[in-house]
Amino acid sequence: MSEKFQAVVIGGGPGGYVCAIRLAQLGFKTACVESRGTLGGTCLNVGCIPSKSLLNLSENFHKAKSFDQLGIEVGQIKLNLEKMMKNKDKAVDVLTKGVEFLFKKNKVSYFKGTGSLTKNNQVKIIDLNNKEILLDTDKIIISTGSEASELPGAKFDEKIIVSSTGALSLKSVPKKMLIVGGGYIGLEMGSVWSRLGSEVHVVEFLDHITPGMDKEISKEFMKILKKQGINFHMETKVENIKKNSDSATVTIQGKDGKKTQMETDVVLVSVGRKPNTKNLNLDNVGVKLDSKMRVQVNKNFETSIKNIYAIGDVIDGPMLAHKAEEEGIAVAELIAGQAGHVNYDVIPGVIYTTPEVATVGETEEKLNEKKIKYKVGKFSFMANSRAKAINEAEGFVKILADEKTDKVLGVHLIGPHAGELIAEMAVAMEFGASSEDIARTCHAHPTFSEAVKEAALSVDKRAIHS
Repeated sequence: MSEKFQAVVIGGGPGGYVCAIRLAQLGFKTACVESRGTLGGTCLNVGCIPSKSLLNLSENFHKAKSFDQLGIEVGQIKLNLEKMMKNKDKAVDVLTKGVEFLFKKNKVSYFKGTGSLTKNNQVKIIDLNNKEILLDTDKIIISTGSEASELPGAKFDEKIIVSSTGALSLKSVPKKMLIVGGGYIGLEMGSVWSRLGSEVHVVEFLDHITPGMDKEISKEFMKILKKQGINFHMETKVENIKKNSDSATVTIQGKDGKKTQMETDVVLVSVGRKPNTKNLNLDNVGVKLDSKMRVQVNKNFETSIKNIYAIGDVIDGPMLAHKAEEEGIAVAELIAGQAGHVNYDVIPGVIYTTPEVATVGETEEKLNEKKIKYKVGKFSFMANSRAKAINEAEGFVKILADEKTDKVLGVHLIGPHAGELIAEMAVAMEFGASSEDIARTCHAHPTFSEAVKEAALSVDKRAIHS
């Protein structure tokens, strides 16, 4: 016997659970299938949320060690890693239960198990007790996310050779940690363990970190991280990782061809992620994949089979939780005959180190590539009164505007609360704002956001405080 639904979402991550809730709100009898046993996907369980918890806690630990310089005298500061990890796990537990509550509130049927397609209108679930359940449905939405990519010959054991998942649950602070890849995830996790006492080394194949980010921001970011004690090996590739009983030997090769062996307690492999499209039985149903094993979709998120859709990390585009959420809502509204839409030109990206890095829209490199003429406005947090008052004055705001129309094309920040400040600019860009619009908007004083206003003024070379 099978149950009948109007829509079944496979995958309960940020894209999937948001999609299921929106479908239910729009009146569809909806089910969501999730293999993990808890909702929220990689982001909530072993990604964005636990990492932000550890980033915050490790930053507090780091700050507490210099309290006496600020006139706050306390006793000896000690790290209790077990307690810190419990605090992180508690945050995850509360939030995953919160998503389950939202399912109940919106009458979404939740199935714990692994889903696959038997035909274009049926989903087979093998539940946590190995029992088979069949769901008949009019629409299927694939939202199975992604997993960390391994390096050849270096399988994750999540103890010595770890992905971000293992890096979030280490039992002790490693004396030395080597990170393969200078992207968002590696640098966030490197920041955590560096603050807690690890000697951190980052090996990056390119000549700059955070590939795809504005180069000027990337350069400043690396300068700040070096000052914080993180070591960088640029234009260097990992030749081999040999796992020992309680450590690893990593052979790296620089651009000069010279090979070096490095002994390390933990290797964090952070070289990207790959879509979870295996074991869904997509071939037999006729759903087409591209060369990177991503599901091919049209502008309405439809796959090669008309009633099957895909969103999030399994399709092209940045592998970001908020991008998946936007697609989840858009596809639900399109299924309901509404005008669901995602503006891919205004998807913010944030790195939650200290200081934070945030970006939205075009970089200078992309604008030059597209031969678009632009103006630049910059303002340093060194001249921002709020940042100076709390000793967080590193970094700057950079606004790129069209030379003729003054329309904001891209914004890049490195500095305090950059992840929150970028939201103002994402809204502005969504409404097609000019830098003049931002410059003419009153910003409260003293706030970090005044740096955004000043950068907008600077586009027209009329910043007041620099």
